Amino acid sequence: MRLLVTGGCGFIGSNFVRWVLANHPEDEILNLDKLTYAGNPENLREIATYPGYGFQKGDISNSEDVAEAFSWSPDAVVNFAAETHVDRSIASPEAFVTTDVLGTYRLLEQARQREIRFLQISTDEVYGSIERGSFNEESPLQPNSPYSASKAGADLLVRSYVRTYGLDAVIVRSSNNYGPFQYPEKVIPLFLTNLIEGRKVPLYGEGKNVRDWLYVQDNCRAIDTVLRQGVRGEVYNIGGGHELTNVALTDAILEAMEAGRDSIQFVPDRLGHDLRYSVDTSKIKSLGWEPEHDFQAGLRETAEWYKAHEDWWRPLKSGEFRRYYLEKYGDI
Repeated sequence: MRLLVTGGCGFIGSNFVRWVLANHPEDEILNLDKLTYAGNPENLREIATYPGYGFQKGDISNSEDVAEAFSWSPDAVVNFAAETHVDRSIASPEAFVTTDVLGTYRLLEQARQREIRFLQISTDEVYGSIERGSFNEESPLQPNSPYSASKAGADLLVRSYVRTYGLDAVIVRSSNNYGPFQYPEKVIPLFLTNLIEGRKVPLYGEGKNVRDWLYVQDNCRAIDTVLRQGVRGEVYNIGGGHELTNVALTDAILEAMEAGRDSIQFVPDRLGHDLRYSVDTSKIKSLGWEPEHDFQAGLRETAEWYKAHEDWWRPLKSGEFRRYYLEKYGDI
C-alpha cells in the first residue's frame, strides 16, 4: 500500500510512520509535513533514507502542496496534520481553523477526485466534557475550545464527503496519548523534562480534571487496524482504559522520577477546562484491537526515554518554547 501520511513529523504521526514501516515493510510512505514548531525531522532521522519512505515539506492548507503530494498516486491518506495544543488555540485560534478545517478540506477534495481511502485522525475532545459514563461514536459533538471545535469541524467535513460524494473515509478519535517523541509542551513530557531540569511542574487548578491515557504505540496499532479494516463512513473511538485525575497523573510522574510533591506548583486553571473525557472503545475492540500497555509500565518507559534523549528535547525547550513557557507559567 502507498500511504500519504500528513503531519508525519509530529508526535503520533512519526510513531505511526515507524510502526507501519516496521510492521508492513512492503508499504511505501510519503510524509507531507509543514514542519511547524511541533514537527521535527529528528523524529524520523533513523528512517530518513529508508527505501520505502519519502518526505515532502508542504502545508495541507495550500492547494498546490497538496496536489503535488497526491501526484505521487497514494492508495490511502492518513491525516495527522493539525494544530493540537488547546492553550495555543485559546491564544491564537486562526491557525487552528486554517490547518484543521481548511487543510482537511484540501485533502478531502484530492481524495474525492482520485477515489482513494481517507483516514481522519481526530480527538475525544470533540465530544466535550462528561461527568459520568463514556462517550460512544454516536454521542453529539460539543467541543469547548477552538482546538476541539476545529477538529469537530474537520470531522463533519469528512462525514459530509462520505454522505455526499461516497468517499471511502473513516475517522478515529483517541484519548490523550503519551510516549516517545512528544513535544514538551504537553503535560507528560513537560513534567518529565522539568523534573530532569530540576524545575517544578505547573499543575492547573486543583488537578481534578480527568483524562484517559493511551500509549502511542497502542494508538498506532489501532489506527492501522482502522485503516485496513474499518468500515466506510464509520467513527472509531480509541482509549487506553487508564483514567486519572491530573493530580493522580502528576503523582505517578513524580514517583517514576523519584521526586517529591514539593515539586508541584499549582497555577491558575485553563479557560474553559473540560472536567472529564472518557470514550467507549467497544467498537474498535470488535475489530480485534486491545491496548497492550499498562499505564505504569508505559509511563516508566516514557520517563526512561526522556532521560536518555536529552539531546532531542533540550533544543526544543529553548527559543520560542522558552518564551511561551515564561509567558504561560513564569520562571518555575
